[in-house]
Amino acid sequence: MKNSVVLLLLFCVWIIFSCANARKPETTTPIKIILDTDIGPDFDDAGAVTVLHALADSGKVEILGIMACNKDSLVVPTIDVLNTYFGRPAILVGAPKSKGVKIGSNQHWPDSIVSNYPHKIRSTNDAPDAVAQYRKILSSQPDGSVTIVSIGFITNLNNLLLSPADQISTLNGTDLVARKVKKLVSMAGWFPKGKEYNVYMDSTASKYCFDHWPTPVTFTGFEIGDKVKTGLKLVGSTVRHSPVKDAFRIAMAGAKDDLNGHSSWDQTAVLIAIYGTEPFFTTVKGTIRINQDGSNTWDENPEGKQCYVKMKMSPDSLAAFIEKRMMHAPGKKD
Repeated sequence: MKNSVVLLLLFCVWIIFSCANARKPETTTPIKIILDTDIGPDFDDAGAVTVLHALADSGKVEILGIMACNKDSLVVPTIDVLNTYFGRPAILVGAPKSKGVKIGSNQHWPDSIVSNYPHKIRSTNDAPDAVAQYRKILSSQPDGSVTIVSIGFITNLNNLLLSPADQISTLNGTDLVARKVKKLVSMAGWFPKGKEYNVYMDSTASKYCFDHWPTPVTFTGFEIGDKVKTGLKLVGSTVRHSPVKDAFRIAMAGAKDDLNGHSSWDQTAVLIAIYGTEPFFTTVKGTIRINQDGSNTWDENPEGKQCYVKMKMSPDSLAAFIEKRMMHAPGKKD
């Protein structure tokens, strides 16, 4: 009897100890992201914005702002359509007030979704200054907490670095970025060398920005997204009344190059910003060099603060991972 009581007491002590030391459920802090997009000339941006909202609905992301780096009149209205569709119409938006690239779509998908879906911003010209919006957002965030994802021209980021101290922050742009930004993920360049659209369309801004950006930079180059084909499952899906599906349906219909799907350049940048490079990619450290003609080369250096990615997962597997999130319905947790 005495032994039974002792054993019972020992069992109770073990239970109490086990409960006290049980592993607590892991909590994930959402990644704070500002997206910078030229949405319009290409439609992979629409897929990237969708992936971002899908992962925000899953609690992985806090979208702080979406900035237009393209001055075309339909760019911010298109962003507004997507933000409204996914239930986040109050996300801060902005556009360049300086000189910059102004280029629309010859596939007429932006004007179609702007005509058929709710939004409030009627023209890119009506949006606030992107630099002021960047400064407002960054100054309000904890140090080293913000990830910037660039999937377009480097105009806004260059202007941000060159911005002076003002009533928003006593820090100039470079110091503000150094204090508040954790990293920059950029769909820019062609590696180890080449000439890529986002870089050469505003090559002056690209050179200054990448020469002076004070935090780590991860590049996902043209050669990466070019191999990752998405869109066919989305277009063939039962999803209805979706501006994202409409964008891909309209744009892909007249594109011979998209018979097997559309290249997913911009989605890879959003993916890296949220999940990191593993298990999708390996990285090569070093420094990008922008040449006068807008082409780029790469100085490899294991101690470099910049890196570009190389494919590790198969393009088809990566495409399936991305397209599942491109088919996201507003409000659902994937």
